[in-house]
Parts: sequence; structure tokens; C-alpha cells
Amino acid sequence: MASKVSLDVGDDGVGVIRIFNPPVNALAPPVLAGIKEKYVEAMRRDDVKAIVVIGENGRFSGGFDVRVFEHIHKTGDMNYLPEVSVDIVVNTIEDAKKPSVAAISGLALGGGLEIAMGCHARIATPGTQLGQPELTLGVIPGFGGTQRLPRLVGLQKAIQMMLFSKPINAREGNELGLIDAVVTPENLLRVAKLWALDIADRRKPWMSSLRRTDKLCSLAEAREILKAARVQAKKIAPNVPQHQACLDAIEEGIAFGGYAGVLKERRLFNDLILTHSCKGLVHAFFAERAVSKIPNVTDVGLKPRPIRRAAVIGGGLMGSGIATALIRSDISVVLKEVNSAYLEKGMKAIAANLQGLVNRGSLTKEKMDKALSLLKGALDYSEFGKVDMVIEAVIENVPLKQSIFSEIEKVCPPHCILATNTSTIDLNIVGEKTSSQDRIVGAHFFSPAHVMPLLEIVRTEKTSAQVILDLMAVGKAIKKVPVVVGNCTAFAVNRTFFPYTQGAQLLVSLGVDLFRVDRVISSFGMPMGPFQLQDVAGYGVAVAVRKMFSTAFSGRTFDSPLVDLMVANGRQGKANGKGYYIFEKGSKPKPDPSVQPIIQECIRLTNVMPGGKPVTLSDQEILEMVLFPVVNEACRVLDEGVVVRASDLDIASILGMSFPSYRGGIVFWADLVGPQYIYESLKKWEQAYGGFFKPSRYLEERANKGIPLAQSVLPSAQDPRARL
Repeated sequence: MASKVSLDVGDDGVGVIRIFNPPVNALAPPVLAGIKEKYVEAMRRDDVKAIVVIGENGRFSGGFDVRVFEHIHKTGDMNYLPEVSVDIVVNTIEDAKKPSVAAISGLALGGGLEIAMGCHARIATPGTQLGQPELTLGVIPGFGGTQRLPRLVGLQKAIQMMLFSKPINAREGNELGLIDAVVTPENLLRVAKLWALDIADRRKPWMSSLRRTDKLCSLAEAREILKAARVQAKKIAPNVPQHQACLDAIEEGIAFGGYAGVLKERRLFNDLILTHSCKGLVHAFFAERAVSKIPNVTDVGLKPRPIRRAAVIGGGLMGSGIATALIRSDISVVLKEVNSAYLEKGMKAIAANLQGLVNRGSLTKEKMDKALSLLKGALDYSEFGKVDMVIEAVIENVPLKQSIFSEIEKVCPPHCILATNTSTIDLNIVGEKTSSQDRIVGAHFFSPAHVMPLLEIVRTEKTSAQVILDLMAVGKAIKKVPVVVGNCTAFAVNRTFFPYTQGAQLLVSLGVDLFRVDRVISSFGMPMGPFQLQDVAGYGVAVAVRKMFSTAFSGRTFDSPLVDLMVANGRQGKANGKGYYIFEKGSKPKPDPSVQPIIQECIRLTNVMPGGKPVTLSDQEILEMVLFPVVNEACRVLDEGVVVRASDLDIASILGMSFPSYRGGIVFWADLVGPQYIYESLKKWEQAYGGFFKPSRYLEERANKGIPLAQSVLPSAQDPRARL
């Protein structure tokens, strides 16, 4: 089909408008123009009594084409945004002289659902997903969704669907009144046609969603519901404007009528497109999709091999989490441990992980039982001759890992991927004593491995393209976002963020209140501050990586004794309920005032306060002194070609470190702040506090030349760590 939209008129007098824009029939400007054109044609034709709108290939529409937002963000040209809400949905579809029925299958999301709600009835197939996810992109429904959804499903449900971007299926939509009938895929078009003719002949009501009021409560009651929703929105999204704007548009329509609400919605939508939060979320949207394109891996005609059987060595926190992720996605797992006690503990941990998912409602009991049936324990390598992949997840001990890889190379089949979950050790060292270095790859999961969405795939100069492609496919199968990175100390994410905790510790040594640092960072949008995070992650990790970073990045680290002092004081963070915070079951962590003497001893030992007096800093300065060193290390990661593109580091920072997605990732945020400002700030702090703040060459160069940090990551020759 050459055209994106077609009109076919049958002998029954129904004009069928078909949307064809694979893969999800996104509503790009040409598609929207085509819908209007075919409606105008149908209105003119005497042989058309009614209209059915349907999406080809089993999908109605995935919504408005997000590339339009990206174009506007790059050019600032708002004229690229088509007028849809009034011109197409109200004037062309809803107020037309011939009725329309939406025949919905697969999905109707965002603008797709809004087009359907502009029709006079909606018929859907059973599994169809219906939703308004626009807030996840920093905008609000812009084709009338803030007005029609409350009028079709009721105010409470509509608010829930929009604020939480939570879709519903067609059967629930039918119960709520959003869908008029649920039919089999085979009967979808036939029933939709009959329904359209029944409306045209007045055998069924001709309903305009925008003018309905029967599902709306009184204005006073609506305002109470909206007031409660605003409080909830401030809790779930304190730093972004779209949630409150969505409620503003809804309230306008309830107070002054649907058409007034549509006009308000359009104004707010246009304003939101240009906000930093929309720019950040749209950037993150495309960054997540770009990670699947790896030069010399995904573009050379290779196909991923099936990975049906895996082995995990080590049943501790990481190993049990990795095994959980694999069996949950129908990959059978052999879990190997050194003795039966450790093995039993690992098997129980996996069962507990799955039970936790069941308790949260994200897994059914039947699927849990099926997953557990794919798990087998082992105390030797006898089962390893049949596996397609091994993931080693033992402690960070070089001789131990080298020994394991020497052994598994002998017992695993020649095609088997040999992966390590190390977060710190150079992969060349791990595989040094093997002759299979083309099969050795890093599969770095983030804790808890069965929950966190990032999989950092670490390649060496010798890792084969096939192995990388296979592991990328495994990542997608277990519902992770795989980001391919080069081999260096701590790889991409942990290396970029090593100054995060060190910057916070430096502030404490300068006399800044530890709990204030955490509050500032949390207010910025991180789920918790660096000190609470250290409590949760455990001090053992902090001690181990501090030594490693001091060696690898000599001259640009801040070596604080704070964690050693905490351990010496009998504190282990969340593990024993006592760290910087007090952890009590059933309540939120509370700052522990008794930690102050430890902090004072740390200040005495580091002795970095100018003139021995605490510094006075604003919240903004605290934020910048923690995060600008992170940006600085990100610049070094980019300069060395550890990542393929800057946006890979952005999405990895969001998914691996919970950097706020509405800020677009660490590099994107830094470019919004401005490389020149970041460089000058670091230079000033370097003079005051030393080499920890020394600006990188990459940052200095871009600051002086006015070049964005994300530009030209790998100009002429790619570094071998990021390519094959």
C-alpha cells in the first residue's frame, strides 16, 4: 500500500479508512493529513453512509509520532506540530454528518485512543491495550484525551489512567464504557460496519464523547477528586509540570464544558513540548531505542543464536537474582555452588525472589511454578556440557575468577558464551588463562538483578560480534535494556558515577551536614541520597571499590576514611539496621544523630576545611559539587570511546543509577546546564579543594569551543574498547 491512509467503500455503504504506517501505525503528520483527506472524501461521496476507522496489521495506532517532538526540540519550529485536536478530532470526525466507528485491535495508545474516542462508537478485540501514556513523554494528551476519557470512563479512572500512564485491556474498557463491544479479530470489521450503519439509521445512539456529561460528577465533587489527585501528583512527580497541567485541563473542561477544555488542553500541550522535562524524556525515549544499534555487530548480517540453557556460578545476591531473571523468561538454569549449604541458600533466594514478584502482582503463581521447574542445582560441572551460556557471579577475586574460567572452558560446548558479572575487574585479566577470549564477555547486572532494567554488556578487543549479539538478545528476552560498553575499570556506569559518593564525602569533610546532602540530591530527583544509598548497598562494596578507584584513577579521587570509621563503630548500614540512618522494619529510614561523632572524627582526619572552618554553601552548590564531578568523569568515558554514543551513557545512567529520566540522562542534563558553566565551576573548586575537581581535557575543549558534550563522541577513529 503506497499511501499511509486509504478509503475503501463497499456495497453496504460503509467507507473503511485504513491506517498503514508500520510497525505501530504511528500518527505522523502525513498520516493525520491522510485521515482528514479520506474523511473529507467520504463526506462528499453519496455512496458512503457511515465510516469505520481501522489500523492495518492488527494494530489500531500506537499514538502520535514522537519524532515530531524530537524535530521541534532540535529546530524550535512549532509549525511542524499539526493541528489535530479541533481540526481533525472535533470538526472532521466527531462533528461530521456521517457517523464513525473505531475498529480497534492490538493497541490504541495516546493519540490513537484519542482518534478512537472522537468516533461515535468503539469496537475492540479482547487483548487490545487502551491507554494515555503521554505524561511519560513530558506532555499531556493533546487530541482531546483530557476531556473525552473522563466522560467515557468517569473522572477517577481517567485520572488514574493518565497520571500513571496505566493502560487497560478491552474487556475492562467495555465494563467502564470506553469500548462498546468486544469481538473476535475475525469479526472486528464486520461488527464495526454493522454498528456504524445502525448509528447512521438511528438504531443505535449517535454519541459525541465531548458532549457527554452522564459519567461526570458534580463540580464540587470533581474539585475534591482533583484536589486529592494534585496532592498525589506532587508526591509521584514533584519536579515536572505535566501532571498538574493534565489536571488543569481536566478541571477546565468540567467547569466550562468539553470544548473549552479542549482549547485549554491544546495551549498547555504546546507549552509543555518546549519544557526541559519533555526534552529530557523524549531524549531518553530515543536513547533507549538507539542502544540496539552497534556498529560491526548489528549491521553485518549476523543473527542471534537461541540461548535455551544457561548456568549461573554462585548463588549469592547477584547470582540468585540473575538466575531469577533467566528462569522467569523461560531459560533453564543450572545453579552451581561450592557446597550444599550455599546451594540450598541460593535456591531459596531464587524462590523468595519469585514469591516477592507474586506478592507484588507482577507474576502469577502458575508462572512462578513454571519458572522454578526450569531451575536445577549443582555442585560440579557435570551439567555444563549442555549449556549455551555461563554467567559467573562469584566474589570479586581475580585468582578465583581465572580458575573458574579455565575450568568452564574445558567442560562447556565450543559455542557456549562465557560471561562474567564482575563490576570492577578487567575482562582481559579474567580470561587471561583461557584460549577462548573471543567468547568472554561481561554481563554486568545491577542489583537486584531480577528487578533492575539495565544489562551492561562489556566487550574486549577479542570478544566476537556473535557473542555480543547473542547476549543482547538474551538481555531483551529477560526484559533488560542491553547497553554495549568497552572494557575499562568499572566499565561505563560505575566508573562514571564513582565521583558521586566521593563528592558527597568531600562535602561532609568540608563541614556540610550529611543529611542535607542527601535531601538536596533527593530533591533533584534521585530516589535517595548517596549516604542512604551506601547504607542500602552495604559498606563492603564501598570499601572494595574505593581502593580500586584510588589505584585506577590516582590523583583525581577523594579518599575518605568515613566508611572505615562507620565499620569500626559496628555500623553496617541496612544490613544490621544501623548506618547513617536507623532502619526499623515497617518504617522509613531515619537520620541517626549518634553518627555525628564519627563525622567529626572524619573531618579531623581529612583536614580539608579552609582555615579549619565549615564552608557555607547553597543547595545549588551542594548539588553541583556532587554531580559536576560525575559529568567530568562521563566526559572521560566519552573521550576514551567506552560507549558507542553519548546517549548510551544517558540511558545507562537512568536505568542503572536511577538518574531522573525527565532530565534526559547525565550527559543530556550536562548539556542543558552548559559545559562552559560546569568547566568554570570545576576549575574554581580545583583551585580551592584540589585534583578531585580537575576538569577533563574533553570538557575543557568543548567548553572553550562551545561544542555540546554529546557531539562527536567518536570522530575519526573509534577507540578499540568501543568497537570490534
